Amino acid sequence: MRYEDLSPAERMLLRFEAEEFLYQEAALLDERRYEEWLALMTDDIRYWMPIRRTTTAREVDQEFTQPGGMAYFDDDKRTLAVRVQRMAVGRAWAEDPPSRTRHLVTNVRVLGVDGAEIRVGLNFQLYRTRLNSEEDSWIGRREDLLRRVDGQLRLARRHIYLEQTVILSQNMSSFF
Repeated sequence: MRYEDLSPAERMLLRFEAEEFLYQEAALLDERRYEEWLALMTDDIRYWMPIRRTTTAREVDQEFTQPGGMAYFDDDKRTLAVRVQRMAVGRAWAEDPPSRTRHLVTNVRVLGVDGAEIRVGLNFQLYRTRLNSEEDSWIGRREDLLRRVDGQLRLARRHIYLEQTVILSQNMSSFF
């Protein structure tokens, strides 16, 4: 089934389902329920955040590093699980004491449907405070691939594109 072949009502329901998944995922992260968040991932998840560079107008197609090149994150389920485990046992020094976060998700758009997979584009803001004086805000867009597994949506791919070219925060330990 292709997105273009869906009726307006089917498109609306599909977008609603995707939005509900994304809002629940954001709530799990803000509530530090990382094990439950990890359970939303498919076994073949790719969680990738390229580095953004300032480029000339002629080179705007080279603004982001490419897959396989340098990236802030290029994680699979195993590496995500290691990050979650480190937080759970207090071995993530950048998260002890833990950050307080708020994930804002907006402008959710269904970009396409291919069988059990739904491509979704959205804008986000991740606001984080830590200790008494650290305050960070990241803004950008994401391209997520949601896959229906046993009747439930799961996250199969996340590409995170930050607006910032210079990261001023002390660390990048939060999940986007």
